[in-house]
Order: sequence, then C-alpha cells, then structure tokens
Amino acid sequence: MSDDDERSSTFEMICGLTLAILAAVLAITDLGAGKYGDDEIIAHNQKANAFEWYQAKGIKQSLVEGQRDLLRILLESRVIPPEAEGNMGKLLSSLDADIGRYQKERKEILLGSKAVGQENWVLEEDDKLGQVKGAREWEAETKALGAAGDTFDIATFFLQICLVMGAVSLILKGKRMRNSFYGMMVLLGAVGAAYSVMAFVQAGAFA
Repeated sequence: MSDDDERSSTFEMICGLTLAILAAVLAITDLGAGKYGDDEIIAHNQKANAFEWYQAKGIKQSLVEGQRDLLRILLESRVIPPEAEGNMGKLLSSLDADIGRYQKERKEILLGSKAVGQENWVLEEDDKLGQVKGAREWEAETKALGAAGDTFDIATFFLQICLVMGAVSLILKGKRMRNSFYGMMVLLGAVGAAYSVMAFVQAGAFA
C-alpha cells in the first residue's frame, strides 16, 4: 500500500469515528429535545389549568362578597327584624371567613404552596397540604422549557450541518479540501455539542 493510500485510509478511519461520535451526540440531543418538548406541552397545559382554577375561585369569592355586602346593607338599613340580627351576624362572620379562605386559596393557586409558606396552606392535593404548584411556577417552567427547546433546535442544526460536512470530506480526494471540510465538521460539531449541553442545563433546572 502506498503512503497516499495509507494516509487516505487513516483519514477515513478518523473521519468515520468522528462522524459516529457526532451522530451519537445528535441522537442524544434529539432524545432530549423530544423529552423536554413533551414536558413543555405538559407545563403549558398545567399552567392553563391553574389559571382557570384561580379564576374559578375568584368568581366564587366575588359571589360570596356580593352576599356579604347585601347582608351588611340589610343590617345597616334595619330591614332585618332585631330578633334575627344575631343569626345574620353569625352568617356575616361565616361569609367573611369564606372570603378569607378563598383569598388564601387563590394566592396558593397563583404562587404555589412553597411560595406562600406552610402557615398559608389551605388546599389539598392527594389528601396532602402543601402540594400545589402555582400558576406562576408553571408559567416560569413553560418559558424556561421553551427557551431550552430553542437551544435544542440550534444544537440540532449545527450537528446536522457538521455531519454533512463530514460526509463530504469522506468523498473528496484533494487533501486540502478534505481536511478543510473535516475541520469544519469538527468546529460545527463542537458548537452543536456546546449548545446541546446548554439546552440540557436549561431544561434540567425544572426536571
């Protein structure tokens, strides 16, 4: 075997190995993008559900506030007989307590159990207090996973282009051109791998 043939064979082996490594990085990146893409969809749906829950509690609170205000007007205007004022006073206190509970529930739904503190836990999930993940928390997670998804897309782009460069380098005969395309493959692959790591770090914060 001539020196040129031996060098060509060595190059093909090194280039093929590099291609295999970068293809593996691309496969891992695609898996991560798919997994965290699904997580983003789930987080988006959970955010929407949490805000709907928050609004429903707000409607209930407004209805109770309307009842309380009407009862206060009736009491102040002396429309209610004196003998019934005691019972109406108890009802008024009960309505005030309900309003306070709704306020706490809405705050916990909006901010999450961790944010409001144990003393303000009023909602149960799976028969346990302090398990509510707030709408704002889901919103932050959705934004973070969306940003990670964009970074995954950039990583995938660079890795796909680098594989094309590597494939071209394998079929070229000119040493200078072959090495140039191989260098571009390595450079683009390194950039893609760096973006892939950044994407996993971004998404992993909410894993």
